[in-house]
Amino acid sequence: MSHLVIVGGSDAGISAALRARELDTRVQITMIVEDAFPNYSICGLPFYLSGEVPDYHQLAHRTREEITGAGIDLLLDHTAQAIGPEAHHVTVVDGAKQTQQIAYDRLILATGAKSRRPLIGGMDLPGVFPLHTMESSFQMQHYLQASSPRSALIIGGGYIGLEMADALTRRGLSVTLIEHGASVLKTVDPSLGTLVQAELWRQGVAVHTGIQVQQIATQQEHLCVSGTGGFEAHADIVLVAVGVEPRAELAQAIGAELGTQGAVRVSRTMATSVPDVFAAGDCVETWHRVLQGPTYLPLGTTAHKQGRIAGETVVGGERLFAGTLGTQVVKVFDLAIARTGLREHEARAAGFDPLTIEGTYLDHKVYYPGAQTVHLRLTADRRTGRLLGAQMVGSVQTEVAKRIDTLATALFHTMTVEALSDLDLSYTPPLGSPWDLMQMCAQQWSQTNVHREQQTERRA
Repeated sequence: MSHLVIVGGSDAGISAALRARELDTRVQITMIVEDAFPNYSICGLPFYLSGEVPDYHQLAHRTREEITGAGIDLLLDHTAQAIGPEAHHVTVVDGAKQTQQIAYDRLILATGAKSRRPLIGGMDLPGVFPLHTMESSFQMQHYLQASSPRSALIIGGGYIGLEMADALTRRGLSVTLIEHGASVLKTVDPSLGTLVQAELWRQGVAVHTGIQVQQIATQQEHLCVSGTGGFEAHADIVLVAVGVEPRAELAQAIGAELGTQGAVRVSRTMATSVPDVFAAGDCVETWHRVLQGPTYLPLGTTAHKQGRIAGETVVGGERLFAGTLGTQVVKVFDLAIARTGLREHEARAAGFDPLTIEGTYLDHKVYYPGAQTVHLRLTADRRTGRLLGAQMVGSVQTEVAKRIDTLATALFHTMTVEALSDLDLSYTPPLGSPWDLMQMCAQQWSQTNVHREQQTERRA
């Protein structure tokens, strides 16, 4: 009976374990988890801290009993310190500092990512928190309950920063958000980021862009945050959310090849360059379906899929990871913001001839009460008409998430803009239009492209 050892118990790790067990009931599976929270939803932490999810146990996708009941041995509060690839063993230390070596036939690294630590003075002061683990969320929750802060300052205008601005406002705190870039949410184009910023202001969040934070200091009973251009603000609690980076130290130590942003380089079967060692999730490079090459896009959905491929591979399967499109959505107060595929500058860098158009459309027929606007940016290749990417912002009631999923499906199957317009989509006046807003945007793209071609021909 072969022994599969998995380092990491979050999305990729548990998906790998369950898939391996599903395909081969004889394989012995040991999962090494450095905390006591296997298969918990890190994506749910802002909603736990907001109070919308009152009990952190609700964040568990599966209980420990469900995991062990599936035939997976859990080593909780154990840290994998080193790997011996020649001897095929992992050196593990438990909470009591006891060391043991665990032999493996095949090993999957699902070590995830860690919060990026910026070069800011005062990062270790009381009241300053990152947010990427269950433990960091418990520390922040305790501080919120024990100290009853009235104001919060968030460094970073990405997904976590925006979700936490929503969460802390919901808790009654006065929130200030600082972003280094020109607009918040740099995963979408500035015209849409400006809409998100307006929603933050509308909800009472003070937003400052173009500021590089340099120092956090204690000043009387508050924290003082200072940055470029003479910026200075005070708060009772500071959250640092400036992105994540792959945890690839174990892989690097055994000579595994690294790639984009220091992530572990893997094949589409999730194999590393070291024999019998595989990797999946936020610690690895991701094969991009449009770019047809590697990138680094740490997403929970991707981690689940990669873990499933790794679990299948280690028991003899031959399925390939189908690739990511970077499809994602975030809720910020009353807005939903989503994207899939490439933005225009990304498409141009990849060798396409992109054209992007932006339109504003109603989510359903205007005569039915409650119609709301959706802003959609569509990018496609001018030469072939191939859809390359889309970005969307609208009220949470406008089905932004499902509409971006439709566009992601079109991208996945390399559809053209014209083919998107031809899709047979459902319609009823309270929910849509005979031409869905995505199709109206596709038709606008085609008209714009034809017009530009005609102008080019006249000039020639």
